[in-house]
Amino acid sequence: MRVQKVLRTIAIGGLWLAVFSTAAEAKTKVTSQPFGKMPDGTPVEIYTLSDGAFEARIATYGGIVVSLKAPDRNGKPADVVLGFDDLDGYVANFNGPSSAFFGAIIGRYANRIARGSFTLDGQKYSLPLNNGENTLHGGPHGFNNVVWKARPVANGVELSYLSKDGEAGYPGNLSAVVRYTLVKADLRIEYWATTDKDTVVNLTNHSYFNLAGQGDILNHQLTLHASRFTPVDAGLIPTGERKPVESTPFDFRKATAVGARINADDEQLHRGRGYDHNWVLDSSGGELAEAAEVYDPGSGRVLKVLTDQPGIQFYSGNFLDGSIKGKAGKADEFRSALCLETQHFPDSPNHPDFPTTELKPGARYHTVTVYSFSTR
Repeated sequence: MRVQKVLRTIAIGGLWLAVFSTAAEAKTKVTSQPFGKMPDGTPVEIYTLSDGAFEARIATYGGIVVSLKAPDRNGKPADVVLGFDDLDGYVANFNGPSSAFFGAIIGRYANRIARGSFTLDGQKYSLPLNNGENTLHGGPHGFNNVVWKARPVANGVELSYLSKDGEAGYPGNLSAVVRYTLVKADLRIEYWATTDKDTVVNLTNHSYFNLAGQGDILNHQLTLHASRFTPVDAGLIPTGERKPVESTPFDFRKATAVGARINADDEQLHRGRGYDHNWVLDSSGGELAEAAEVYDPGSGRVLKVLTDQPGIQFYSGNFLDGSIKGKAGKADEFRSALCLETQHFPDSPNHPDFPTTELKPGARYHTVTVYSFSTR
């Protein structure tokens, strides 16, 4: 880990620039500028983090990773995440009938909670439904749909948000902090949260990756360091089983093309319209370890995902259908990107034998995920 100091901060109108450097490594630049206004007039900023050939742009609305540029094996950069060119695109999608959650911070609870309810300390809590009879990614007004406060930090930006007691049905005043830093080829996302009342929390990032920068992701080679996954029912809620991946289309312990078995006659694939499942990581959580690797043979880009979480949701873009017009007005087609959402398991509050997502007063939620890029 390198130690940095701030050389200078420059303010020019609505734009500020903080320059960080070390004697041994190239300097990292962090800039901020307006990204538009919410319908109620709340201003939104976008932060650009750049270190050499790598660049990440983070919006204060939803903590969205708006773009993430990485070079191919020939040094040519490309944006490897889906999204929109402007704030209006995100606001319209996140508030529409079927949000894609492009690049956003997900909370208070990532993934699904069955029938929008759970019981904690003997009290039942009901959440707004936004995925059939279930609650998905915190509900229709989750952490993706709020403007976070921002402050610059070395190599990046730190976002904070106070989710008040009862917001979206969840108990407790939850103080959440998410820090994005970019150092060379590594985008690090660190999450913290505290509460004043027993609650549940499960935070992640919902970036959609396409390492080729275009086309589908069926030729991307995926490795998941997981010997088991959690099968789902017809509503994509875990059944409670932790099933071995051995001899199933869910075995990615060795690098396998995403499209190699995605259309197999398998009940779980039928239910997810492809892959939309949680894998139980062999690392079991608690320590930062490699969870997944994606390799695009065409561009040579490699993405490694490191996390201290017990699970990872691999989603193969099955609900993209071309109806969403993304960057440069380009349609986001079926399976044109994949998500690797580091997390605790879906519906854990209703599965006592799953790793707990409970957070109590005096305790601190803390987790780290790193998206690390290279080429081969």
